[in-house]
Amino acid sequence: MSHPANLPTTSPAKVYLVGAGPGDPDLLTVKAVKTIARADVLLVDDLVNPAILDHAPASARVIHVGKRGGCQSTPQAFIERLMIGEAQAGRTVVRLKGGDPFIFGRGGEEREHLQAAGIAVEVVNGISSGLAAPASLGIPLTHRDWSQGVVFVTGHGKTPDANPDWTLLAKLNLTLVIYMGVARCREIQSALLAGGKAASTPVAVIRSATGNKQAQLITTLDQLPDALEAAQLGSPSIIVIGDVVRCADVSVDALMEQCLLQASRRM
Repeated sequence: MSHPANLPTTSPAKVYLVGAGPGDPDLLTVKAVKTIARADVLLVDDLVNPAILDHAPASARVIHVGKRGGCQSTPQAFIERLMIGEAQAGRTVVRLKGGDPFIFGRGGEEREHLQAAGIAVEVVNGISSGLAAPASLGIPLTHRDWSQGVVFVTGHGKTPDANPDWTLLAKLNLTLVIYMGVARCREIQSALLAGGKAASTPVAVIRSATGNKQAQLITTLDQLPDALEAAQLGSPSIIVIGDVVRCADVSVDALMEQCLLQASRRM
């Protein structure tokens, strides 16, 4: 049976925005594993553990579309056009994103563009690094004695005007979990202190949480920028600010001593 020349010969397939979790492949959800297993095309972010691709079919085409703060990245518009084109060709597309697609993963933007193009979209949640990083040190984000809530916030707004109101956040007796905040930690620290946050507030910084290159630092808000510089902890890192950091498995003194030792070896 022939098809009219003005109609496509295939129906658009679905695009899945799948959270790959913080790094440890064992933290994938069962639904994520099943979805990856039926992909025709996978668009994979830089921070996704390569071992996760073992769940993909051998026939699947893997396209790496690196997205990492401070590094050269594939333009977002190109990624969106690629997803639309592959889906319109009838291929099942999995957009594999570190953490959770809807927590600082641009999943909302991608969903809007796909739906505007008439493409069906399904989101498969993943464990965000903002949850996994503190948990890896035994830090609860809420605790009846220390914090009755938590705020997830980015340290890197889309524009300068879109940056968080740190002065307001300083006044809240809540745990702050900051994504993409290392590069602006001095600015963030200064604004929180100016807003009334106690200088002695405990802080944890966890890099590459749950991965084999995980590293961490526990300090206080007044020491944060200098301690980060001494420890040479860069991105991708999660910064946790609040009294819940007192619950960490490793003491402040032990980690500070370790960081000073590392710094002295580099001198």
